[in-house]
Amino acid sequence: MEQPPGYVDSRFPNHVCKLKKSLYSLKQAPRAWFHRFSSFMLRLGFLCSRADTSLFVLIRSSSIIYLLLYVDDIVVTGNDDALLRDFIQRLHREFATKDLGPLSYFLGLEVSSSATGLFLSQAKYAHDILARAQLLDSKPYLTITRLDLAYAVNSVSQYMQSPTVDHFQAVKRILCNVKGTLHYGLSFSHSPPTSILAYSNVDWAGYPDTHCSTSGYAIFLGENLVSWSAKKQPTVSHSSCEFEYRALALMASEVTWLSHLLRDLKVSLNHRPLLLCDNKSAIFLALNLVSHKRAKHIDLDYHIVRDLAASGAIQPQYVPSHLQ
Repeated sequence: MEQPPGYVDSRFPNHVCKLKKSLYSLKQAPRAWFHRFSSFMLRLGFLCSRADTSLFVLIRSSSIIYLLLYVDDIVVTGNDDALLRDFIQRLHREFATKDLGPLSYFLGLEVSSSATGLFLSQAKYAHDILARAQLLDSKPYLTITRLDLAYAVNSVSQYMQSPTVDHFQAVKRILCNVKGTLHYGLSFSHSPPTSILAYSNVDWAGYPDTHCSTSGYAIFLGENLVSWSAKKQPTVSHSSCEFEYRALALMASEVTWLSHLLRDLKVSLNHRPLLLCDNKSAIFLALNLVSHKRAKHIDLDYHIVRDLAASGAIQPQYVPSHLQ
C-alpha cells in the first residue's frame, strides 16, 4: 500500500507499506472478510453450499439452520429456536453484529409474513427509481420480483450504451406501468416443494435489427414461482427447432443449479424435474442421441439438455402452446 498522506517517510518517500492484515476498501478485503467469516462458520459445523457459496447450512439431528451472507448483511433462519438462539449468541461474541429482528427488508426486498406464506415486493425500490433523474442508469433489479417486467426491461437494456429518444420513451412507458402497480410482488405459499416444473418459450427473431430470438422460461417449485428469465439469444437460429432447443438448454442449466441448491438445503423432491416445451422437434432432439444436417451447427454446450435427459436428471416433455 502507498504511504498515506501525512505519514510519508521523508527518508524513503517511494517505499510502500507491507500490510499485516487486510484493510477496508482494498480489493483483497472482500475475499479476506469471507475467509474470516466462513472459517468461523465451518468451525461451528456449518457446511458451505456448492451451489451458492454465500449459503451455510447446519444440521443437528432433526434441527437445521440456514444462513445467507451478502457482504456484511446476514439472514438466518431455522426450525429449532433454542439452537438458533445459541448460534446467534456465538455470532455476537465473534463479530460486532446487530440483531434487527424478524426479516422485513433485505437488499431492496420487502418481506411480509402471514399465516399463508410470504410476500416479496420492491415498492420502496420502485419509488426510488421513479424519483431518480437519470432513469437510464437504473439497473434491472426490479425484475427480481416482477416477472411481468422481465421481457420489456430485457428489450430496452440492449441499448443502454447508446440510447435514443425512442428508447427513453420506452423506459418511461415501463415506469408508468411500475407507478400503477407498486403493490405487485411475489407470493410464496407454505405448500411442500415436491417437484420442479419448468416452462420454456421463445419469441422467434423478435429483434428486427439482428433477427435474434428471445428465450424465456418460468420455473415452479411446487406451487411457487422461484426463477424466470427473458434473455436475448446470442446467435440467429435457422429453425424453430433450433431456437426452442437453445431455450430448453438455458432452462435446463437453471434447473440443474436449482436441484443442486435444494440438495444443499436438504430438500428432497418426489419426482425428477419436468421441463415443458411447445416444440416437438426440440423435445425429439433432446431425447434422442441423433444428429441431422439442420442441427449439426448447434454448439456442443447447448446439448447439456440431451446429456441431462439421458442421465435421468430431467424429463423434457411436449406441452401445447395454449397450456403454457
